[in-house]
Amino acid sequence: MELQKPQIIKIENLSKSFRNKNQEIPVLADISLEVKHGEIISILGESGCGKSTLLNIIGGFEKADKGQVLLDGELVDQANRKCIMLFQDYGLLPWRSVLKNVELGLEGLKLHSAERKEKALHYLELVGLQGKENLFPHELSGGMKQRVGIARALALQPELILMDEPFAALDTFNRYYLQNELLRIQRQEKTTTILVTHDIDEAIYLSDRIFIMHPNPGHIHKEINISLSKPRDRSDSDFQHYRNVIFEEFHFSRPDKPIEF
Repeated sequence: MELQKPQIIKIENLSKSFRNKNQEIPVLADISLEVKHGEIISILGESGCGKSTLLNIIGGFEKADKGQVLLDGELVDQANRKCIMLFQDYGLLPWRSVLKNVELGLEGLKLHSAERKEKALHYLELVGLQGKENLFPHELSGGMKQRVGIARALALQPELILMDEPFAALDTFNRYYLQNELLRIQRQEKTTTILVTHDIDEAIYLSDRIFIMHPNPGHIHKEINISLSKPRDRSDSDFQHYRNVIFEEFHFSRPDKPIEF
């Protein structure tokens, strides 16, 4: 009998509005979902549906108006080291070497300099950047910069990694390569990841489950379990089936208006 994975994130009845002049604009409405340890889930939706706002609330960077987020049973009301966010823009400091960028998050911990370096070098090796530790960000390709960002996040050994369109700025070859790297690292490190994406194929390729969001205000329209073994073949008929299912969900939601991803 397979043991059920423990829950790591629980989102309960989450709602959020922003004020524009004297008007309250609802952005998220009554969102509830759970994420289990070791899962990769994707939040998929068109622009303006509140995906990034939801991710920021999960990470403790914004506060919800109603509802709550629990991480390992504890209320999330501010950013903490259990949860790390990765963005499109990599967030590397240009005046610091690759090694020192990875060490950055470790500098607030009670570690000797030799321990910080050892840990940073371990995660640089994990993402395939051994020998690149003395380079600076301007000497790296976009894909390599994102791998430095992943190494920096993993070095903190977080409970949860949040990814907001992390591969969107990369060319197709680098994007596919890093998707495979993410799966390899997830198998090795048993990481739990929530990914926000506009890319339907990326969501199917990486995710155990996909939550489709619809806008005005943003809400979870549907949850889709992806029951394909990893790594997945994008040309496989079962992969195409999931793609068609997701396309239909967006088409039928707004048949007379083009979808803006």
